[in-house]
Amino acid sequence: MARQTAYWTPALPKIGIRPTIDGRRNGVRESLEDVVMDQAKAAAKFLSENLRHPGGEPVECVIADSCIGGVVEASQAREKFRKEGVGVSLTVTTCWCYGSETMDMDPLMPKAVWGFNGTERPGAVYLAAVLAAHAQKGLPCFGIYGKDVKDAGDMSIPADVGEKLLRFARAGLAVATMQGRSYLSVGSVSMGIAGSIVDAKFFQTYLGMRNEQVDMSEISRRVEQGIYDPKEFEKALAWVKKNCPEGPDRNPADKRHSAEQKRLEWEYVVKMTLILRDLMIGNPRLKELGFAEEAMGRNALASGFQGQRQWTDYKPNGDFMEAMLCSSFDWNGIREAFVVATENDSLNGVAMLLSHQLTGTAQVFADVRTYWSAEAVKRVTGHQLTAAAKDGVIHLINSGAAALDGAGRMTDKAGKPAIKPFWEITEKDVEATLKATTWGPGVLEYFRGGGFSSTFSTKGIIPVTLVRLNVVAGVGPVLQLAEGWTVDLPDAVAAKLEARTDPSWPSTWFAPRLTGKGAFRDVYSVMANWGANHGAFSPGHIGHDLVTLCSMLRIPVNMHNLGEDVLFRPASWASFGTSEVESADYRACAAYGPLYGGK
Repeated sequence: MARQTAYWTPALPKIGIRPTIDGRRNGVRESLEDVVMDQAKAAAKFLSENLRHPGGEPVECVIADSCIGGVVEASQAREKFRKEGVGVSLTVTTCWCYGSETMDMDPLMPKAVWGFNGTERPGAVYLAAVLAAHAQKGLPCFGIYGKDVKDAGDMSIPADVGEKLLRFARAGLAVATMQGRSYLSVGSVSMGIAGSIVDAKFFQTYLGMRNEQVDMSEISRRVEQGIYDPKEFEKALAWVKKNCPEGPDRNPADKRHSAEQKRLEWEYVVKMTLILRDLMIGNPRLKELGFAEEAMGRNALASGFQGQRQWTDYKPNGDFMEAMLCSSFDWNGIREAFVVATENDSLNGVAMLLSHQLTGTAQVFADVRTYWSAEAVKRVTGHQLTAAAKDGVIHLINSGAAALDGAGRMTDKAGKPAIKPFWEITEKDVEATLKATTWGPGVLEYFRGGGFSSTFSTKGIIPVTLVRLNVVAGVGPVLQLAEGWTVDLPDAVAAKLEARTDPSWPSTWFAPRLTGKGAFRDVYSVMANWGANHGAFSPGHIGHDLVTLCSMLRIPVNMHNLGEDVLFRPASWASFGTSEVESADYRACAAYGPLYGGK
């Protein structure tokens, strides 16, 4: 595995475990100390063994030095957590405790309470009492309570409890990781796309992130002045020549760039890739080369590149740069994927960022381009859609800036097509992905400066979740998601349909899971209710995790195809209504306001 060589890497957030206890001495507390602390240790062990950060690092847990029986010990735990870099708080107990005296009062830290379901000691009674205190004080908190009664001293973690612990922790770590990091805009608004009108207040108040901006001329300046690692450039260029075959040039013969022009464009787009990465995370090698300021980077967890049109009208497009950075490998080996939003669509970039933080996988940016009904496909190609595609498909396709992982040529343990976290990717996976990808010269009607667009067709059947963040005046940010599958179409059928857009662009056929009602009554309705021209798909059905994460950030989810039984939000959401949970989500998010203020 290749490690990202950043100029500086912030410390990763940890999970703080708070064992709370009945503080009454002379028998009560003493009888509970060991069992409560054992529950804390069991939770810490479980989380550390089952979670990773997106960079592949194991998640660390920090347990309070003592059980918490009152306000002094609660404050001591908070001080320890502050020193240790804790970003997520989990309170555990098997017994009654004094609710408002032992609760976590940090308003910014995601928090949950696991109350042991047993009859010997009323851990569930404390859970109910302390959740009521959180609600009354305006501090959203998740409640975790097992379905089945357990015996005292049984520290095994039931499956339903374990699932909620992991969902809470994954989302909480995402919140903590984003805080203080940057979204880097390279350029400004692309072609009037509203998502590229970057809203600094949104990033600050909902995500706790800052915004960094540089003009696209910073890339050309660094190319012209040699502000990149020349040794890595030669290594990267050699790798590209070996692994990135040029696809057919579909431009008119009299308009095509010469072989020499294309050679120079390949060199340029490789340099662009190095430079944007260095802009995001810095590069200590640049300091050695005499560029100390440029070496530092912008501490960016995500970025966007405007491209069209002020750049692409005379420079090679950003497709290669965006596709390679968003992929889980390059000339340095297998590594964590970056998050780079095409056309600086920062809202789609945030959708990619949220999904990446939850999964550690590459995110695939795409236009939500066309709904193809089964009838239309039959009319145009003579082919009858079947199986997962029988109700029609949505064509996800963009100009070639999609992560190569999106080709779906990697395989899981059963040998089925997959998109995986980088720590599970093998060299065989990389080889298969590169073999399935070509790089067609940019369509000069769109990209007058040339460049190269990735070309692949996503394999099916892969479970994926299509995600988009939108901002609505009077409401604020809202997230929409659709779980479904990538599907295969016969080559001749796919080719005929793709020819109507651009066969040199990466192509994914998506079949959402239908529910028979609302936006998911049919595939047409999914397309009709999608809030923008862009979306990004993440491997796996992760909608439930996204709902949990959005509730922490106070972003309502306006469209999803999940059952109510998998929704996990703070306990106080129930006080905003239980019969129409989507409306309750809107009311709760509006009442609490953005996590970092600015309501």
